[in-house]
Amino acid sequence: MGSTQKILPEPGHRNILITSALPYVNNVPHLGNIVGSVLSADVFSRYHKARGHPTLYVCGTDEYGTATETKALEEGVSPRELCDKYAKVHADIYDWFEIGFDIFGRTSTPKQEEIVQHIFRKLYENGFLVEKGSRQPYCEKHKSFLADRFIEGTCPKCGYEDARGDQCDACGSVDYEPLDLVRPRCKLDPDVTPIPRDTRHIHLRLDKLQADIESWSQKASSDGAWSSNGKIITDSWLKQGLKDRGISRDLKWGVPIPLDVFPDEQDREIYKDKVFYVWFDACIGYVSITANYTDDWEKWWRNPDDVQLYQFMGKDNVPFHSVIFPGSQIGTGERWTMLHHLSTTEYLNYEKGKFSKSRGIGVFGNNARDTDVPADVWRYYLLKNRPETGDTQFEWRAFIDQNNSELLAKLGNFVNRVIKLVNSKIYNSIVPDYTARHADPAFDQAKEEINTYLKQYLADMESVSLRAGVQTAMHIAQAGNNFLQGNRFDNRLAINEPEKAAAVTGIAINIIYLCASIFEPYLPATSRSILEQLQAPFLVIPDHWTADDIKPGHQIGKAKYLFSQIDPKKEEEWRTLFGGTQAERLKRDKEAARAAAKKAAIKARKAEKKAGQKPEQSSVEATAINGAAPITNQEPVDAVTDGVQQVTLPTS
Repeated sequence: MGSTQKILPEPGHRNILITSALPYVNNVPHLGNIVGSVLSADVFSRYHKARGHPTLYVCGTDEYGTATETKALEEGVSPRELCDKYAKVHADIYDWFEIGFDIFGRTSTPKQEEIVQHIFRKLYENGFLVEKGSRQPYCEKHKSFLADRFIEGTCPKCGYEDARGDQCDACGSVDYEPLDLVRPRCKLDPDVTPIPRDTRHIHLRLDKLQADIESWSQKASSDGAWSSNGKIITDSWLKQGLKDRGISRDLKWGVPIPLDVFPDEQDREIYKDKVFYVWFDACIGYVSITANYTDDWEKWWRNPDDVQLYQFMGKDNVPFHSVIFPGSQIGTGERWTMLHHLSTTEYLNYEKGKFSKSRGIGVFGNNARDTDVPADVWRYYLLKNRPETGDTQFEWRAFIDQNNSELLAKLGNFVNRVIKLVNSKIYNSIVPDYTARHADPAFDQAKEEINTYLKQYLADMESVSLRAGVQTAMHIAQAGNNFLQGNRFDNRLAINEPEKAAAVTGIAINIIYLCASIFEPYLPATSRSILEQLQAPFLVIPDHWTADDIKPGHQIGKAKYLFSQIDPKKEEEWRTLFGGTQAERLKRDKEAARAAAKKAAIKARKAEKKAGQKPEQSSVEATAINGAAPITNQEPVDAVTDGVQQVTLPTS
């Protein structure tokens, strides 16, 4: 998940710094999370690298906070051990999806502590922090203050009954205090009603920073062409008027408050058991993760003249990236690379319902892998349905149709048809001399069409219109199909009109070469397969396509299928398999496993009885018919359910 040679900005070049929202460590990401942040950022990163721009893509797990402390207590491990365990879960899922981070780091590092405390000290010195007493929800049963996410109740804004203390999932409100919830309850023990208790915390004076934040955001959102929903959400916050916001919490697992800023011993005593609130320090994680990647991190993060920062996230995370983090940067009075383009998505819903981490509804990252459908197919479907301007739906029928009628029928068919013909005895895998008719005006229209699409593709990608970009790329593949059809590309053409056939073949091979480049940000494995079949290096995405990058006489490799047909019957199978909540799914899987185990045991007893109690050695054929022999040191139920255990994780 990263290269050994460090990527650094280059003077005089367009340098692109990309982040995707840090996933909370003890959540398993669902498809909506994946397309909304890490996958979208990956496409944009791959695109700029394919254009030859110095590009760094940074992400990692967000590891501090009460959710980690509580989950660690439940599992009987330390917070560090818990984070080690689940950081790997995330890394494995993203690795399967081929998310090409340059570094996938973590926030629970010494660098995080160093940089967070530095920013805090600067804010303290510059008068942008204030200490305030407050009444916080306290659980008498657990003898501790409850962090925002561990108090639930009815939203004071919209009446949703399962709102959290820090955010309502129904209306998106975050501008209320935990004790503003109607009928509040402890999430750990819903029968316990939290009581208010006095405590003291440090607040960031966003109100004092509002004018500077507003001035900066107006220019940045215009210059960087922010997503409309990101701009609307930011403007809404600013219009309502910013208020000071608490940045400390009564916890142990987090970045500690640096006590040396307090001259009074009593203050040092009060804050010695407090840490920074995770949403103050989480965005700073982008900086510390970069610092763990390279000692020259300041060349990326303190270089606003030479670096453009693009940040990808779901709309829930907008205020923290467009108000709080920039406000903290401004408040330090130091030189920082600040947000250039904010790319935010709406919701990807699941079969006319909602994905939900807390309720386990929908397909999660590890479930996608369990379907045996290649990652590129998932990437294509998710990106073609990226919820850029409104909510979109994940639907199994559309998923299957887009594989069969688009990836397979358009891109796959085009590539396979051309390479197979070049592999044939007509050309013996050698690209023919196409120069005699290459400039024939009869081919100008096809070349112009593809260059028109290429220009549109570049515009789509530069504006971070990733859904449009993949559709435009597919238009180029279909233009290749149309080119073959229009010229009746087959063996007879090669026999009857060899010069024309050679020209059509040469142009078609170069369309395929272009497809390998423009699809690489979306379908990296497919691009690699095409390049392997062409036996050609990666082609930097050009401004203009000349249809002659692969020259006459070049030897190509053997044709391979890029995609496979998905049986439409899989629709109901997958809908049933992945329906309901994770708890229901796990229960159903366990019941199926027990039934299968019982059936296998009966079958085994009958076989033993028939064989006179003599053990038999299974042949390859018998295994193929009856299934592989069970693992002897593992219960059948464990064997079946082991792969779905991680989807039962609680949410933050």
